[in-house]
Amino acid sequence: MKFMTFRKLKRFGSVLPSAAADWRLPSVCRLLPAFLLLTAHCSLLTGAAQAQQVVDKMVATVNGSGQTRCQVCLITYSDLLWQMALQPGTVLANPSSDVLNRTLNLIIDQRLILQEAEKLPSIAPTTEEIAAARDELAKAFPSQAEFQSRLQSVGLTAEKLNEIIEQRVKIEKYLDFRFRNFVVITQNEIADYYRDVYVPRLRSRAPGQIVPTLEQATPVIEKTLTEAKIETDTDAFLDNARERAEIVMLSPV
Repeated sequence: MKFMTFRKLKRFGSVLPSAAADWRLPSVCRLLPAFLLLTAHCSLLTGAAQAQQVVDKMVATVNGSGQTRCQVCLITYSDLLWQMALQPGTVLANPSSDVLNRTLNLIIDQRLILQEAEKLPSIAPTTEEIAAARDELAKAFPSQAEFQSRLQSVGLTAEKLNEIIEQRVKIEKYLDFRFRNFVVITQNEIADYYRDVYVPRLRSRAPGQIVPTLEQATPVIEKTLTEAKIETDTDAFLDNARERAEIVMLSPV
């Protein structure tokens, strides 16, 4: 299971959504506006055996089209930390406002797609798919120990991690259903890309290297063009979803 590996999708999981903070009620979504005025506290672990009290806060709400059960989805500061912790190489200590806002926009996009995915119960991830995705995510880190340390540093429990992974897989399956299955790459497009991009780029990067034939390069080119088309379609989908959604910023980050 890949985790959204191109521009808008790449953001996600590098894909994907994080779960609700521990202090909230079990539902990811809140339907009572009065709760938007509240703040809360939760204890986040700062190491394998050390805990620290930090203030959690509501950052934003994402209100979809109103046709899903997830009508008002709350995003908290914990959600931002959890998203960052699952992205290899992202520094967790004292994140800048720029990093936090990029992460927030990523999660907003995730929530918008998730709201649409919830309409299709047939794409619900299986236990095996979730386990495989979790294992693949862990392999993106230098070691299992470092992966676990990052989870502990932001208070991300195994239960919450599984919830996040399930949402990521659901988003990936929805995007495959909505876009990938309908992408058509023609032979003319492949030939044009081979002539105009593939060959010049290879010659520039590796002078003297034997250039694969069009037939040999076709699988790689077809994959590249497929991902590019999905990216374009997803960009348009998210732009439209943001226009229709009510996104309320509750606290600056």
